[in-house]
Amino acid sequence: MHLIFRTIAMFLQSRRRARRGERLETWDVGRIRLRVLPTDLDVLGHMNNGVYLSIFDLGRFDLLIRNGLWDRFKHLGWYPVVSSESITFRKSLQPWQRFAVETRVTGYDDKGVFIEHRVVVGGEIYTQALVRGRFLKRSGGVVALSELIELTGPAPTDLPAWQAQWARDVALPPTKASAPSDW
Repeated sequence: MHLIFRTIAMFLQSRRRARRGERLETWDVGRIRLRVLPTDLDVLGHMNNGVYLSIFDLGRFDLLIRNGLWDRFKHLGWYPVVSSESITFRKSLQPWQRFAVETRVTGYDDKGVFIEHRVVVGGEIYTQALVRGRFLKRSGGVVALSELIELTGPAPTDLPAWQAQWARDVALPPTKASAPSDW
């Protein structure tokens, strides 16, 4: 794991925040504050594009821990995996710069959960990503949407149409179907 020490620290901090009453609901926006470290940099001296996706993992973990779903999923033997993600960069993050990661669940479709992430500095969006994930069962198989909704409740709003279209546009064939690499 690329950010193992940050991940451990974030897990501890998120649990502490939840115990202090800083809990979140499933549909709330989660916020964590971070700083660009030297290990986050690329040869151009700004945060490497690949690091953002790992940083967004921290945002998802924080949201799941603080809304109580992490422990409930663990008890049920469920775990999250990412199936699709797209990211757009607007401004670079520089060494030692402070920033916030904002994370929220935007809705469901029949194959997964949609999560939006933003890197924000001074109230301004620097980077935005859309992630589609799903939950698998340690015993095997995929957690059905009906099971997930039973645990989390229905989405307060419909999934934005552009996100549903994005999911269709970036989908690969199912794992048991052929997916030849023909250019």
